[in-house]
Amino acid sequence: MHIWGLLKKMSSILEIKNLNVCFGGIRAVDNISFDVEKGKIITLIGANGAGKSTILRSVSGIVKPTGGDIMFEGESILGLSPDKIVSKGITLVPEGRRVFPNLTVLENLKIGAFLRKDKLTDDIEYVYSLFPRLKERHWQQAGTLSGGEQQMLAVGRALMSRPKLIMMDEPSLGLAPLVVRDIFSIIRTINDDGITVLLNEQNANMALKIADKGYVIETGNLTLEGTGRELLENNSVKEAYLGKSK
Repeated sequence: MHIWGLLKKMSSILEIKNLNVCFGGIRAVDNISFDVEKGKIITLIGANGAGKSTILRSVSGIVKPTGGDIMFEGESILGLSPDKIVSKGITLVPEGRRVFPNLTVLENLKIGAFLRKDKLTDDIEYVYSLFPRLKERHWQQAGTLSGGEQQMLAVGRALMSRPKLIMMDEPSLGLAPLVVRDIFSIIRTINDDGITVLLNEQNANMALKIADKGYVIETGNLTLEGTGRELLENNSVKEAYLGKSK
């Protein structure tokens, strides 16, 4: 292998290789390949239904690809069950938060650590340091929290497994602008603490501002890639996703 190819392989925590996913004869993801560099924030942007969520669900083992491969830390995870994938260090914060409404904040957090056998105290305190409101409401039922607080809880729950890679599916969806800013600030903090982030986000402006690299997904195809700054300044991205004309 050429030295540059070897260095690239060593720096990538996740490699998507010629990924194909079909639903009832419709190709939702069409031969997509990209890398997620270790320690970086990578974002997928695109319209609703472009295939972004399907990619994240394929990585997490929820969706079974019809072709291609998914490599994590140099090993294929294709065909592994979702719990095995979590045990390797990948977690997904699902779209719509999906907290357990009848359980308390603390109980929801503990569910995020269901594969662990060690003490959880330090990790719970870490989540509370990121989200002080969760600490204030730790005995409150999750279903009574605001949308923003539920999103914080979903992120906190994912962190409880001590992931190397955290994937977030539309974390800003349905949230007020002030809460969105808080969520993106926390994403930066999580990344600064050493966790790689793969983000699927319709709020392209906010996502690209924090991303080291971005990929544009359109109708199941990867059509454009670049640094966050490059994509923010790209005219076609501005017109299609940022509400700005050329």
